[in-house]
Amino acid sequence: MRCGDFKEDYIKDEEIFQSYFVKFWLTLFFIFLIIFPFIANYYMLYVANMIGFAIIGAIGLNLLTGFTGQISLGHAAFIGVGAYTSAIMITRLGFSFWLSLPFAGLVAALAGMIIGIPSLRVKGLYLCIATLAAQFIFEFIFVHWESMTKGITGIHIPPPRISSLEFTTEKEFYWITLFFVVLGVGYARNLVRSKMGRAFVAIRDRDLAAEIIGINLFRYKLSAFAIGSFYAGIAGALWVSFLKVVTPDHFPLFLSIQYLAMIIVGGMGSILGSIFGAIFMTLIPELLSYLSEIVKIYAPGNEEIFVPMKGVIFGLLIVLFLLFEPLGLAEIWNRIKSFFRLWPFSY
Repeated sequence: MRCGDFKEDYIKDEEIFQSYFVKFWLTLFFIFLIIFPFIANYYMLYVANMIGFAIIGAIGLNLLTGFTGQISLGHAAFIGVGAYTSAIMITRLGFSFWLSLPFAGLVAALAGMIIGIPSLRVKGLYLCIATLAAQFIFEFIFVHWESMTKGITGIHIPPPRISSLEFTTEKEFYWITLFFVVLGVGYARNLVRSKMGRAFVAIRDRDLAAEIIGINLFRYKLSAFAIGSFYAGIAGALWVSFLKVVTPDHFPLFLSIQYLAMIIVGGMGSILGSIFGAIFMTLIPELLSYLSEIVKIYAPGNEEIFVPMKGVIFGLLIVLFLLFEPLGLAEIWNRIKSFFRLWPFSY
């Protein structure tokens, strides 16, 4: 705590912007985000969009797993539900992209609530297995319900538009992604400060004690699944509209593991950790691709070594963070801030 930084009530203690220093740097960061598409190339904008989708999905999983303690291995399934809902509404029902987005989130939230019902009776490894079963069930539906999803052929989606303006390029779609990332981060940050957010944390820490003090486990556990899945549905709808096609191959079990890795590496129970984890785990494959290109130039024939390394590095990162930094990148960032805040003193 900063010297002389006293709070007289809970509201002051829970303020998001607690100093002019924070407001100043956050303002500079937003200015950078606005300038970024004008100075970045198409590849950088593509990666920025992918990071934005990952941030939205990771926040949803962190609200469910990091804040409420409900482990899920079916996050990719809920992303797929939102993606297919949006695609079907746009291509078959004639809805606009903007109108399909909330429906994508709501349908994914409904699926999350249905899958979340077992959380009232089971938890831990058993809940993990239940959500894993949901992942396989939805994967089967995406592939075999061809009359609705078109199976492995997929559904081609027209680009979003406002009147005659179409969002077809990475630069144009960047503004859509940025808007929903800011909206999603802002809502989640306020949610965890609310009564519902404190109930989530109480359930995570000790659900029996939470029930004794009057927290409705049925309501809040299902709410956590609904909100987390809503975020996943929005992320899926944005993602496939950016790619302009949706197929079952977009939502494998590995994607669920990747999102779980994001919140573990970034920091469970932290909105900032979701952002850090999404950025970190999205950039790792891009870095591997870049390294493979370097190897291809300077050591032809050896670049194949980097192809299977993606899964190995994901697993290694999860193990290393669990062993040496279980609170993730968000805790490292907090320690860095504390160091400069107290420097040159050690107390």
